[in-house]
Amino acid sequence: MAIAIRKPDEISKLKRAGEIVGKTLQYLQTIVKPGMTLREIDALGEAYIRQQGAEPSFKGLYGFTGSVCTSVNEVCIHGVPTDRIIVEGDVLGLDIGVKLEGYFGDAAITMAVGSVSPEDEALISCAKGSLYHAIEAIKEGMRFKELSKILEDYIVSAGFVPLRDYCGHGIGTKPHDEPNIPNYLEGKANQGPKIKNGMVFCLEPMVCCKSGTPVLLEDRWSVTSEDQLRTAHYEHQVAIIDGKAVILTQA
Repeated sequence: MAIAIRKPDEISKLKRAGEIVGKTLQYLQTIVKPGMTLREIDALGEAYIRQQGAEPSFKGLYGFTGSVCTSVNEVCIHGVPTDRIIVEGDVLGLDIGVKLEGYFGDAAITMAVGSVSPEDEALISCAKGSLYHAIEAIKEGMRFKELSKILEDYIVSAGFVPLRDYCGHGIGTKPHDEPNIPNYLEGKANQGPKIKNGMVFCLEPMVCCKSGTPVLLEDRWSVTSEDQLRTAHYEHQVAIIDGKAVILTQA
């Protein structure tokens, strides 16, 4: 399947959707505190999205029950909002998607709940740092596989490993589209499709401590590493404009 090239007016619509995602994540970061349940956080996120005139695109997507993926500690991605209470020292991943006028936005952060250990700070820093490092490295004409290698090299050099089998993705009038963008190199870096002006996609490094082998939990959504240690996840949606990546999901 061909990777879509978006026109400037489409990128503007994607940016409006993305800004709502960024504002929602910023809002949740300021109000999340120990003692809240994951359902409460999810409800606050959904209400905020709707107040901005958008729809929470994750709700009902592939059967997901929440509007915000709430991933705690060892859960790296796709955590389901439940009555679990977050406590001081937890590591909380928040992943949000919105739909606005037929176009999608998608981004994620991992935040410390109160004070966390230096090891957890390093883990979160790796996920965030690898994302921004990769975004800064993007230029028109490079291959997506080169981008995967940049992400993997950063994560490994920080002493962590990328989660396997899950990846970043294209986005536009669908929440998930071509191409798939793993956080590790498969094959050779000089193979596969090239990044072109007008492409819009999400990068989302998913970082584990010792093992990148994923384990799907009984809820059929939450994904951990087989090492059952803590994890971190960051994501931004970018558009390629004038040869460089422009972040669409900032508040």
